[in-house]
Amino acid sequence: MPNLVDVKYNQTGKSKSTNQYGMREMQERAFEYRDAQYLLIKSPPASGKSRALMFLGLDKLVNQGIKKIIVAVPERSIGSSFAPTNLKKFGFFANWQPNDNYNLCTPGNDGSKSKVQAFKKFMENGEQILICTHATLRFACDELNETIFNNTLIAIDEFHHVSADAENRLGDLLREVMCKSTAHIIAMTGSYFRGDSIPVLRPEDEEKFTKVTYNYYEQLNGYEFLKSLGIGYHFYQGKYTDAIMEILDTDKKTILHIPNVNSGESTKKKHDEVDYILDAIGEVIKQDKETGVIHVKRHSDGKMLKVADLVEDNQKERDKIVNYLRQANDINDMDLIIALGMAKEGFDWPFCEHALTVGYRGSLTEIIQIIGRATRDSNNKTHAQFTNLIAQPDAEDDLVKLSVNNMLKAITASLLMEQVLAPNWKFKTKIDEFDKAKPGEIKIRGLKEPSSKRVKDILESDLNDLKATILQDDTMLKAMPGNVDPEVINKVLIPKIIKVKYPDLSEDEVEEVRQHVVVDSVIKNGEIKETGDKRFIRMAGSFVDIDDIHIDLIDRINPFQKAFEILSKSVTTKVLKVIQDHIEATRIKMDFEEAKILWPKIQEFIKMYNREPNLKSNDPLEKRMAECIIYLKEEKRKRNNS
Repeated sequence: MPNLVDVKYNQTGKSKSTNQYGMREMQERAFEYRDAQYLLIKSPPASGKSRALMFLGLDKLVNQGIKKIIVAVPERSIGSSFAPTNLKKFGFFANWQPNDNYNLCTPGNDGSKSKVQAFKKFMENGEQILICTHATLRFACDELNETIFNNTLIAIDEFHHVSADAENRLGDLLREVMCKSTAHIIAMTGSYFRGDSIPVLRPEDEEKFTKVTYNYYEQLNGYEFLKSLGIGYHFYQGKYTDAIMEILDTDKKTILHIPNVNSGESTKKKHDEVDYILDAIGEVIKQDKETGVIHVKRHSDGKMLKVADLVEDNQKERDKIVNYLRQANDINDMDLIIALGMAKEGFDWPFCEHALTVGYRGSLTEIIQIIGRATRDSNNKTHAQFTNLIAQPDAEDDLVKLSVNNMLKAITASLLMEQVLAPNWKFKTKIDEFDKAKPGEIKIRGLKEPSSKRVKDILESDLNDLKATILQDDTMLKAMPGNVDPEVINKVLIPKIIKVKYPDLSEDEVEEVRQHVVVDSVIKNGEIKETGDKRFIRMAGSFVDIDDIHIDLIDRINPFQKAFEILSKSVTTKVLKVIQDHIEATRIKMDFEEAKILWPKIQEFIKMYNREPNLKSNDPLEKRMAECIIYLKEEKRKRNNS
């Protein structure tokens, strides 16, 4: 199946070059806000967040009166990212020198008495830097008063693990520390979809943070070697183990994530799945006792491949291979990593060319983290690939609803990823024909400009988060295959979701956000071509002069259209009918807002075809218009009766 997303980059080298202090572009941007008490850094995997924290933390220690730094990471293996680092040799004024005794990312229970005691001892002595897991921070804070964090910097790595959920103690802890101490907080995340369905912090807490965003396009466009990234899906029926070799290319350095044992794709026997995959590749010759590396002789040509099994439950055996991977720095050290819950965030194997994942990942955070494993810049690759192996829905299968939802969510996730990975445009209102756009700008007639700081902040920092919420909404998924008029999607469904996500916005502010979300989605999904000094964008099947676009035209475009067109070409007619039948059965109900938009279109239809829309039409929009007539007649009957 062809890729749903293919993005090309310019290899400018900009995101890897450093300034006079040894800071890369993203680190320099974050350092500009070093005086902020609360800082949220949103930046892709491999952009240098760990070192950015070192620069910021050291400045706070030396110049801002901060006495201690606590770095909290989600899992122990990520603690090594904050090892001692010589920054002076690159031009910075101090080195990052944590004491090994206060690196608590060591084997053993994160809530153990010894780790909690070490944490408390650190807070009482003259040491300056402590590194621990999120869990150790939580356990230690249960025994400490918040005021002990006065003049302390708390840095939370992989911040999307925090959420405003009442069950999430880390979110609670942060709120208490912010309310009851003078602590500084730096939160870092490689995901643009923080917390997915549950927000990371309450809006009133998050507003206190200064936000620094370095986007995926800036990162990948500024690489030296990587030139393109593809995101694709491969649909299968039956067992995934029978289809895996259709998509697993053992000539490419690959991380293969097998499905969660609770998912429909899993056989429920994860170790048997690993064995099956190994046998399909070749003959297992040996497993190295020292490192845990499995040596497999490939069936096709006898080439010896090195494989890491991270599905292994035995902690001692898994630690062996994890330590080996941590030290692997040669392209020949590893060929294939098979994992389940590991090798996602914070896992660094720059040579990885292909992230192959079986089963839909319900979390967009997880998807972007997995893609991030393949988007490290390395001289062995010019292209990185993410492929999702997904079960095709079958009309006879009891799991048809789950399969259809997984497929639609996978498609919309890729649609969203395309927008995250594409160049960023600034959208401005076009005043008159002499109002020309600057480089990086697109001027749109009738577009409402943000009228408040709140709207500006949402558009600058939370647009991808908001689009994730919209694209994963169940009602929107049912609208995806073209059975709902685009104007209804854009003017009725999207504003409803915005109102729920941001209940504090006024009607005017909701409309401003709505317009920018729709414009951003439609433009980024459109194909832009330059002819001479003119730019054209492909919308609704034809090219339109980009300088003549009006918001009314954009509102008539289905933001899902491209994804559904690709889906239509990628599955059989039978499977497509299963999808449409399922959506038909769970159809969104008609309301007056939708009917109001459809009525003028119905009148146009009658004028053009000299007949009413047919309820049995194969065209989902004509069918919807016919349903609208029935709805309006029923409403009229109810009104007359009352």
